[in-house]
Amino acid sequence: MRNGLMITAGLLSALGSSLVMAQTLSVEPHSLMRLPSNTSVLQLDRLQVADYATLLIPAGLTEVQVGQLVMGHESRIAIVPSAEPFKLQVKQGELATGAQITARGAPGTFEKGPLPGRSLNLRIEQLNADVLSIDARGGAGSPGYVGLDGGNGKDPGCTWGSASRGFDGDNGGNGHDGAPGALVRLELPQSFPDERVKVNVQGGAGGLGGEGGRGGKGGVSKGCLVYRADGAKSGKNGEKGQSGAVGPAGAVSVRKI
Repeated sequence: MRNGLMITAGLLSALGSSLVMAQTLSVEPHSLMRLPSNTSVLQLDRLQVADYATLLIPAGLTEVQVGQLVMGHESRIAIVPSAEPFKLQVKQGELATGAQITARGAPGTFEKGPLPGRSLNLRIEQLNADVLSIDARGGAGSPGYVGLDGGNGKDPGCTWGSASRGFDGDNGGNGHDGAPGALVRLELPQSFPDERVKVNVQGGAGGLGGEGGRGGKGGVSKGCLVYRADGAKSGKNGEKGQSGAVGPAGAVSVRKI
């Protein structure tokens, strides 16, 4: 483990290099490690992601070549969304129960639209796993804006004037459509059964519609002892916006080698 930690420090300090080569990289159990973003290609003799650990692949890294990949129980290789496809080439892979590779898109926000799943090219020449699980769904759509509340009506006097009705609340904004799922291309050993390959490339869920604004209160007399002018009705609440549509699904192709 000492050797693995030393190499990790070297990776993180490799500035301005387009290709980084190392012997072993280990991610400790229940921990998160982020690979350097200042290199585009990484070559490793051995990569081990321990039980319940996560290895984060930044957007700027486009290719990882691994001699031996070992993933523990419920471990993750999480690939950050990017317009650039990501390539993972593995000579020998050992995947424990619950291990997963994710290339999911990012959900939308009020400021930014959703991102699609990252296109993934995965080649594993030898594979020992109960299931090869890949999640490359698109990001959920941006939510709709909440409608503005209606203004309150004008209060009347006690013996003169008339109250005005409260103003209606604005309707909520519609949610935006989800982003597309990724394009996933797999090259797997001829002996690995197709039914043990689980790839999810669904489009992202549509964004939720915004809530309608509340109607304003109608005007009403205040502080009157004997006489009181009639009050006015409150405004109507705005309608909730429509949810966005589910994004288009991606595609999966499998080639046996």
